[in-house]
Amino acid sequence: MGGRPLTLATGRHPYEVCTLIAALTIGVVLQVGGAVAPRSVSTAMPPTVQAAWETGLVIAGALGLAGVAWPRRRLLPGLGLELVGITVLGTVSAMYSIALYAVTGMQAVAAGAFVTGTAVASWWRWGQIIRDLRRLGRAAEAGTTIDVPLLVEGDR
Repeated sequence: MGGRPLTLATGRHPYEVCTLIAALTIGVVLQVGGAVAPRSVSTAMPPTVQAAWETGLVIAGALGLAGVAWPRRRLLPGLGLELVGITVLGTVSAMYSIALYAVTGMQAVAAGAFVTGTAVASWWRWGQIIRDLRRLGRAAEAGTTIDVPLLVEGDR
């Protein structure tokens, strides 16, 4: 057996969790009618695309948070949910970034850079999860037992 331990980049990263909470909150408020979509979105996106964007925010937040909060003893379903959530988050973030730049051009550089950063970070996390799932699959096929070091509440 030997070899190096398999280390996974599991969820519960503060930036990811806070971004997923923000996405869920924004999506719900936009869909319930408590807020108006930004001008860049309403100008650049047809109503059906705008509705898909709002729904995507809800899906990204809900599934991503469910995956991050999933019990660590059942790692694969949690990583799968997180994977879907951050994939959708990256997509809706890119949609918003494109809408910002399309409507306001270089005036969007401040907001656009942050939103683009969210999209890139989501796809980066996507790559980490895919890598981890492949490593878990190879370990399972080899019949090896792995230790998954996790940050436990209260550890420092």
